[in-house]
Amino acid sequence: MQEHRVYYLFFHTIHDVLKADKVLKKKGARYELVPVPRNLSSDCGMCIKLDDNLQEIKDHLGAIEMDKCFLFDGKTYVHLT
Repeated sequence: MQEHRVYYLFFHTIHDVLKADKVLKKKGARYELVPVPRNLSSDCGMCIKLDDNLQEIKDHLGAIEMDKCFLFDGKTYVHLT
C-alpha cells in the first residue's frame, strides 16, 4: 500500500499566502488553505496544504516566493527547502 504524502507550503507573510491562494484558485489547482500545523510552528499563521502536485503548484506560483516546504508522510515532517 502506498503511503499518503502531504506537502505544507509556508510563505514569508500572510499577504504572500493570500496572493498564492488567489493565483492557485485562478489556475484551478488542488490545494487547501489551512492553519500551520502545531508540530511545525507555534505561530497561528496559515499555509497551503496539497497532495502530490508539488511541482505543478510551484509552477503556478511563479514569482511568489515560498519560505519553507515540508513533506508529511503520515508520521513525520521532513523539511524540503
